[in-house]
Amino acid sequence: MSAARVKSKTLATWLAVVGGGFGLHRFYLHGLRDGWGWLHVPMTLLGMAGVQRMAAFGVDDHVAPWLLPLGGLSITAGMLAAILCGLCSDERWDARHNPEAASGRGTPPGGWLAVLGVITALLIGAAMLLSSITFTLQRYFEAQVAASQAEAARRP
Repeated sequence: MSAARVKSKTLATWLAVVGGGFGLHRFYLHGLRDGWGWLHVPMTLLGMAGVQRMAAFGVDDHVAPWLLPLGGLSITAGMLAAILCGLCSDERWDARHNPEAASGRGTPPGGWLAVLGVITALLIGAAMLLSSITFTLQRYFEAQVAASQAEAARRP
């Protein structure tokens, strides 16, 4: 009989907080073949490229406004995963991720470290989501104003 590795709720929560944008929590829970985990990587890298373009070319760059929200949403998804992991009951966690432990052996409870991870994820996730939405809407309305000004300049 082989001993299966017990997956810690606290570790999964903090992996999502620290590396949720790169899908570390997904790889920990589901392995390296997890497609959703690999989807986080290019989204976050595109967002980082948007940050670099914004630093290099300023706010007038036409590509960065499309790249920045992708990274923000990927990080926000990681923070949502941290919240879901940390708030999951110990019994439900064991039933889902440690089925052999749910049948009798038991795992250590999540404890306060998981709760602190949830609080941290809530702060970071809310800031990232609101920043992404605000930046995208600002650039959209600036483009609308520029288009209407260009239209007005063409009229006689």
